[in-house]
Amino acid sequence: MLLDDYIYFKIDKKKHIALIAHDGKKKELAEWAERNKDILKNHFLCGTGTTARLISEKTGLPVKGYNSGPLGGDQQIGSRIVEGNIDFVVFLWDPLESQPHDPDVKALLRIAVVYDIPIANNLATADFLLASKYMEEEYNRKVDNFNKNMMSRIQKFAESDNK
Repeated sequence: MLLDDYIYFKIDKKKHIALIAHDGKKKELAEWAERNKDILKNHFLCGTGTTARLISEKTGLPVKGYNSGPLGGDQQIGSRIVEGNIDFVVFLWDPLESQPHDPDVKALLRIAVVYDIPIANNLATADFLLASKYMEEEYNRKVDNFNKNMMSRIQKFAESDNK
């Protein structure tokens, strides 16, 4: 496994979906979840703070709530991605409004890309993801083998140090 270029992680049929929205996008995400609750009811849902509560109230679906984004919720979701407990993210962020926790938002977006997690940042992408054939079947994510990458860097450093 240490010598492989990639590591594969299986996303099961039942997805673990994180739902996140900035203040100006919360209503939009809750309405989207209501329109799609027949699909979403077959998956495990979680979200940050008020967003999780609003979606649960609007849809009647269970949504595990984490802290609000500015209080570490984005980081909690990011850590669940690293642990392998989030398969899919819908994060409606507001590109026209500055956020006090912008570094946390960027960290979450970065970790989703690092771990090859499907992430929708607008409703069109969320709709396309929900309509994907992969919502009904398993899927193998392909993640760079960072252990191999680090070992390669250490070896190159040691070789250059010996010259």
